[in-house]
Amino acid sequence: MLAVLDTPLSRSDLQEALGLKSQAHFRDRYLNPALDGGWIERTQPDAPKSPTQKYRLTQQGQLAAKQ
Repeated sequence: MLAVLDTPLSRSDLQEALGLKSQAHFRDRYLNPALDGGWIERTQPDAPKSPTQKYRLTQQGQLAAKQ
């Protein structure tokens, strides 16, 4: 996931880039662990359910993506 987040992406765009079909599986296995681990962050942290929400790498995620 870190490799495809070179620019902020929506949940659906990120899921599509990874080739995953199930929204629940993507959220539980990829999105939430990456958020909880500090690898990615929301572009609108005060509105997590916003239809325009996107995700971007944190500084920690950028360093990990370069490795």
